[in-house]
Amino acid sequence: MRARTASTLAASLVLALAAGPLAVPAFAAPPSDTAPATTGHGTEGPGRSDGTNGPGRSDRPDEEALRAALSDVPNQHATAALVRVGDPDGDWHGSAGVRDLTGDRPALPNARFRAGSITKVVTAATVLRLAAQDEIDLDAPVQGYLPDLFTPDFEQPISVRHLLNHTSGIKPGDGLGEDFAEVYAHRFETLTPQEVAASAIAKGPEDFTPGTRQQYLNINYTILGLLIEKVTGHSYASVATRLVLRPAGMRHTYFPGTDPRIRGPHNRGYQSVERPDGTTELLDVTEWNQADRWAAGDMISTTADLEKLLARLFRGKIVPQPELEEMFTTPAGVPGAERSAGLEYTEVDGEVFWGKSGSRYGYSAVIGGTRDLSRTLVSSVNSTDAKSAGPKPVLDRITMAALK
Repeated sequence: MRARTASTLAASLVLALAAGPLAVPAFAAPPSDTAPATTGHGTEGPGRSDGTNGPGRSDRPDEEALRAALSDVPNQHATAALVRVGDPDGDWHGSAGVRDLTGDRPALPNARFRAGSITKVVTAATVLRLAAQDEIDLDAPVQGYLPDLFTPDFEQPISVRHLLNHTSGIKPGDGLGEDFAEVYAHRFETLTPQEVAASAIAKGPEDFTPGTRQQYLNINYTILGLLIEKVTGHSYASVATRLVLRPAGMRHTYFPGTDPRIRGPHNRGYQSVERPDGTTELLDVTEWNQADRWAAGDMISTTADLEKLLARLFRGKIVPQPELEEMFTTPAGVPGAERSAGLEYTEVDGEVFWGKSGSRYGYSAVIGGTRDLSRTLVSSVNSTDAKSAGPKPVLDRITMAALK
């Protein structure tokens, strides 16, 4: 399918969003749309090593539904989309949209993109690898590992496990602004992870006992990044690369640090902004210093690399047993807990899927699958409202088409 031109896309962006909220899996990121420019099957899928499908997954992915999910990209919700759906017989690949808004060049199917909070999967796996090597005790108080960070206000012990499953009770750290306009103005400035952590600790603990409430916050994984550096004596990026990226075969994934660019082939990201007269403009948000997201969300990757991560992680090739069980276990006795160490779960037609979403301005992504890998999904959508709290129509449609 030929992508629509940039001028057509710009005109469509002034239209009101027509799609309402969809019933989507919990780990689906906010909405976005897509139209397949290319599709195909790989020769090897990420499925089970015994060649069988899990319960309810004996059929192939619904290619018609997947193509339909991508059929109108670019549109007012997204400028590009990339999809990989796997089962034991192979992969379905799809891409749609444009590389940038300066013309109608088709989106790059092998593009690098900002993976956002999918970084947490790598951080959790790194911590669990270190636990398997007896370098970290998951039950030990993090105050003991990082005594210079915590104040006496944190009287109750916060275990490493509490950080992994977001039950620590640590308040969020500061950012570079409270809304898009403010953070956009500061997008090339550096806010260090140490500054973020210190600002969170300065606010004191929440009014609940660690381990009794689940509160999803980046700060938990920022502090885990500091923990990794403390126990190893090396940078977070180097340790995560050695223990997770390399074993997973993720050759096109990296941590940018303070570099605002996306190195290598990529599709540009845009944020939809309303002008005072009520019309809409798209701001290019591709270049952005993500240093403050760090171990919680600054990773740059590809759909192929994230598919490798999903397959090798779930097969126990990265994190050994019993530590791997932490990634498939939600905290006991915590009402409504759906998150584990780095992952979260949802049910579709009675089948459990584990995965993670991630978003940065201009980019939304999802990885997920059944634990036996009878169905997997990796998608990246260049959403024009990636950080909104509302639905992401394109990404949501992709997710439902892939997992049904």
